[in-house]
Amino acid sequence: MFEQPQVELSSEQINQEQKRALDAIRVFLQSKTSYDVLPVSYRLIVFDTSLLVKKSLNILLQNSIVSAPLWNNKTSRFAGLLTSSDFINVIQYYFQFPDKFDLVEKLTLDGLREVEKSIGVSTIETISIHPFKSLYEACEKMLVSKARRIPLIDEDENTHREIVVSVLTQYRILKFVALNCKETRMLLKPLKELQVGTMAEMSTVTMETPVIDVIHLLSNKCVSSVPIVDGEGKLVNVYEAVDVLGLIKGGMYTDLSLSVGEALMRRAEDFEGVYTCTLNDSLATIMETLRKSRIHRLFIVDTDTSLLGVITLSDILSYLLFSQ
Repeated sequence: MFEQPQVELSSEQINQEQKRALDAIRVFLQSKTSYDVLPVSYRLIVFDTSLLVKKSLNILLQNSIVSAPLWNNKTSRFAGLLTSSDFINVIQYYFQFPDKFDLVEKLTLDGLREVEKSIGVSTIETISIHPFKSLYEACEKMLVSKARRIPLIDEDENTHREIVVSVLTQYRILKFVALNCKETRMLLKPLKELQVGTMAEMSTVTMETPVIDVIHLLSNKCVSSVPIVDGEGKLVNVYEAVDVLGLIKGGMYTDLSLSVGEALMRRAEDFEGVYTCTLNDSLATIMETLRKSRIHRLFIVDTDTSLLGVITLSDILSYLLFSQ
């Protein structure tokens, strides 16, 4: 059997295909609810706000998760979302006020707002959405608030108590789109024509950079990862906000004087790896990767693996929803 020859599309045809794909994806997102994305079976861990921060960290690590909804037992209401950023804020607080170690050890989750206020950073994420609202609205809400995940909150009809249903992540949404919307294969325009992602003023570190310096970068730049490069600017690895969690397990804040290279030796074995792409790749290619792999960002490199930029899931979602 002979293979069908590949048909070379003109630039105009690619533009038309891209527009049709975006229109179809937006209709798809509006036709589905946030609840539709959830798997048939899933696990949900919710923390009471009276729990010690240290204990909550250990529970996250034991269950290999990086975030959890918070519940205020006094008001019977959702109280926000605990993420790796909140633990990084506690570290920042400890380094600004080293004499407050006893306070950090006894800190409960409902005390995080005071800690974050005292060091002048964004407070804990509190956005949420009803599970039967459209997926498009959930995406829009995440992008506007710059949140990477959004809790689904329902309400009991009789008692009017709030119910935490699940947490929806950008990765889960994009994978759902990639698996169920065939039009993603029509997103053929190369990245260099899309102006998607960050291509300038990227913060980088080396293997010798102290972890505490990386933590300051993660916090000050409001990013979830920092690329690691060698002396020639070539991408060698990435240090993520979640990598910090393993270092402070059990309150070992002194380990933050380690270099990035030393810290990576303690990284969990299930690390997904570093994903890259080039400016010649298309979103169709990236969505294909999303179907098969758990990715949260792709670093843009040239043919010599020199770092050029980064495209995050927020960038992709923003393009799918708002690009003209």
